[in-house]
Amino acid sequence: MVQLLLNGRGKSCAGTRLFSVYGVLALLGVTFLLATPVQAAKRPKETTKPQVAPDLLLDGGRKLSFERSFSLEREVKPKRSFWTRVVDVIAGEPDFHYLVSPYSVVTDSHGRIIVTDVAAAGVHIFDFGQQKYKFISRRDTGKNPMLTPQCVTVDAQDNIYVTDSQTGKVFVFDANGKFRRAIGSLKGGEGYFKRPTGIAVDSATQRIYVTDTLRNQIFMTDMEGTVLQVIGKPGTADGEFNYPTELRLNGADLVVVDAMNFRVQVLDRSGTFRYAIGKAGDGAGWMFRPKGIGIDSEGHLYVVDGQWGIVQVFDEQGRLLYYFGERGTGPGQFQLPTGLQIDKQDRIYVVDSFNRRVEVFHYYGIASSSDRRSQ
Repeated sequence: MVQLLLNGRGKSCAGTRLFSVYGVLALLGVTFLLATPVQAAKRPKETTKPQVAPDLLLDGGRKLSFERSFSLEREVKPKRSFWTRVVDVIAGEPDFHYLVSPYSVVTDSHGRIIVTDVAAAGVHIFDFGQQKYKFISRRDTGKNPMLTPQCVTVDAQDNIYVTDSQTGKVFVFDANGKFRRAIGSLKGGEGYFKRPTGIAVDSATQRIYVTDTLRNQIFMTDMEGTVLQVIGKPGTADGEFNYPTELRLNGADLVVVDAMNFRVQVLDRSGTFRYAIGKAGDGAGWMFRPKGIGIDSEGHLYVVDGQWGIVQVFDEQGRLLYYFGERGTGPGQFQLPTGLQIDKQDRIYVVDSFNRRVEVFHYYGIASSSDRRSQ
């Protein structure tokens, strides 16, 4: 076992610009005429190097590397044009969005990173490849407002599905962020689910799986929300749940965080129990506050522990392979981490909730002959 010790509020949209481009040019002209020549001071060279998180070297030539973290809309497009920066000097910078209380994360087929934000009551879409950003919100809509977005997933067409733990509904947006429908919306306006949390979509069979944390059950529905099957019941036995939260589909398996039973249960798609990983305690391989989960290309299960501030990694037999992270604010450190996503390149995205950021790691393993994961 190896341990790796890696060392305000949401804004609604860009702020109103106070000057037109022509006004800025005119003001600059006056400024240039009135200004007296001064010699610009040179920026002193930085003498301290930024913190670098060391790689974690694993058996068989495997490796885990810390890549970066991000939290701001501005990080998507860090280079601003000259004239944009001129306007910023005169009118002030626009109000950029930033993560306030992020919870869940998923990536789509285009590599966009989609993050729910409970405090901002919306969803951030970071597209670093295209240098684009979008924020989705429905708080102020008269019908079907989205108030407390919890977990997020996408289907094969990159439609976005968001559970809302307060309204008891699942909100569906298309790949461009346009609202399509609310699943679980009843006639009186309330939601069908008591507290929907985890969500997964099987595009091949056109099925949606939703954990209802307060009911201690998993609902399988069709794409319109008609309930087809209810899985589980309250309890501690195999196949029973005590506050289930996040879930993932992995091949034929349904992987569920059974939070207050301090374990992760693996079921088949019909809900039949297969095996469980973890138990209550504070030792290695035990779980105290299991949160987000993910599966890499080699079938390893990653489990975030929000209380300890670490990510534990297990093999398919439930044996602890290693863990990484520690409490803190530096690179590779966490404070109350929650969501986790692993993309098809084995990049690991961990929502570092209290530090208001997403941290990105890269697992370099032995390439498998086939992709064993499904959306």
